[in-house]
Amino acid sequence: MTTIDAYQNRCEQLFLAGGNAAVRRAAQQGLDELGPTADLYCWLALGHAAEDDDEHDDLAEEAFKAGLALHGEHAGLLAGYAELCLRADSFEYPGRATRAVDLARRLEEVAPCSAEAQRLAAAERWARRGYWDDLRMRAATTALEGRVTQDQARDLAEDLKRAGGAAVPDADGVDRAATVRAATLEALSGPWNAPVRFLGRHRTTAWGICAVLCVVTNTVLRQTGAVDTFSLWGWLWALPVLVVDRRFAAVRKAAEARHVANLEAALTAEH
Repeated sequence: MTTIDAYQNRCEQLFLAGGNAAVRRAAQQGLDELGPTADLYCWLALGHAAEDDDEHDDLAEEAFKAGLALHGEHAGLLAGYAELCLRADSFEYPGRATRAVDLARRLEEVAPCSAEAQRLAAAERWARRGYWDDLRMRAATTALEGRVTQDQARDLAEDLKRAGGAAVPDADGVDRAATVRAATLEALSGPWNAPVRFLGRHRTTAWGICAVLCVVTNTVLRQTGAVDTFSLWGWLWALPVLVVDRRFAAVRKAAEARHVANLEAALTAEH
């Protein structure tokens, strides 16, 4: 029989790897094997809540309630449930939204200086964010994704030079960085993908050139009387870079799914 600690370790590693569905499978397997436990209900709830979807939120709430029924002072359950309630729409889910205050108060009573209390405090600050905070966060996220794409393209160029086009092994199958690099090389090697690799490495410069070309094209179209206002034709210069971004993002998503599947298999085999 696998121990509760082993199931918790499995859930934690899968959660950190972004494998929400795998977390739910591991937690449910533990509940089926070991019976109801607050810790595994917490992981099951977090695996649902991380999807940020109405149906999963409902299932997460059920798991939080089941866990708290077993252990009403469980810091992880209180913090996770409170975070779920904080992000709930107060018009669509008024009952869930108002429960955040009571859950936060209970967490403050049972674990005032815990990591869960600090995480909840950060979530409360985020829930009170304003319009400009949202804009800044979206801009930061976009910039980060752009840097990731450029790094991925540079890694691909290095792998092609070093391996001569041969696939890079993904180590034991649970190394995320190696898995992403191997998947990128597999998907984007070959001469027909050379423009994709080039634009990926020089993404920032490419976006700058595209912006200038879009403005110039729209200006010329307006001055010649071809269009009365800014036209979609002028923005077609941005299409190649958008396609490149989508290609690299799709490769990352597929590689991360492969990484989670390998990690889940490895963790299951250990026990």
